[in-house]
Amino acid sequence: MTMNPTELKGALEAIIYAADEPATLDQIANAVGQEKSTVRAALTEMIAAYASEDRGMEIRAVAGGYKFYTKPQHHEVVRRFIKSLRPPLRLTMPALETLAVIAYRQPVTGPEIQEIRGVNVSGVIKTLLEKRLIVTAGRKPVMGRPIMYRSSKEFLIRFGLSDLEELPSLKEFEQLARAALGADEGIAPVEPEQSEPVNDGTAATGEPTEAAEPVAEASLAQFSQEKTAATEAEPEHSEQPKAESAS
Repeated sequence: MTMNPTELKGALEAIIYAADEPATLDQIANAVGQEKSTVRAALTEMIAAYASEDRGMEIRAVAGGYKFYTKPQHHEVVRRFIKSLRPPLRLTMPALETLAVIAYRQPVTGPEIQEIRGVNVSGVIKTLLEKRLIVTAGRKPVMGRPIMYRSSKEFLIRFGLSDLEELPSLKEFEQLARAALGADEGIAPVEPEQSEPVNDGTAATGEPTEAAEPVAEASLAQFSQEKTAATEAEPEHSEQPKAESAS
């Protein structure tokens, strides 16, 4: 299949637009019948062209492939439009804290997460699995063989990350979560079905106590300070797995 540069870029644009998930270089090259080096060069030119100020979209390399995104300067108007169509995906503070532990310590087991957070996290893990932000990663070869968890491709896509090496600081991660998960008015309050013990700042009824927010923020700060030492103490958790390749 012979294509001139203009035809090739048009084909690449159509493929990336039509793909539900980030389109990988291999997938694109196979579809257009061109060498990967030729496709990569064309994509590089397209990324630069879409970066111009007069375009509302841009192409990003994310989760092992390429995907269209709206530009940051248009996020507010796009967010208002999306909110008018359906409720945004929001996380409670306990869910955000648990997601942070998994993202920075993966693969990690439920008991290990519970030890770090000091509360039962089974309900929150179930919520994160249902939202496809985490996936199971086998069982740890220790007594009881607990299930291990890691972040998913959906996690990378939601947060606009190419791979796990792009994970920001924990404070930046919380800010990114508020924007990426649609928490415009802040992190969602703890819901009754996801309520946790009083030491997490919630009462037995699931209603937040006056100390709920400070306790949650303190928990994130404490994890930020302790995660390096904890990782060194458990070297098997120190390496972050490679991001999933787009299928």
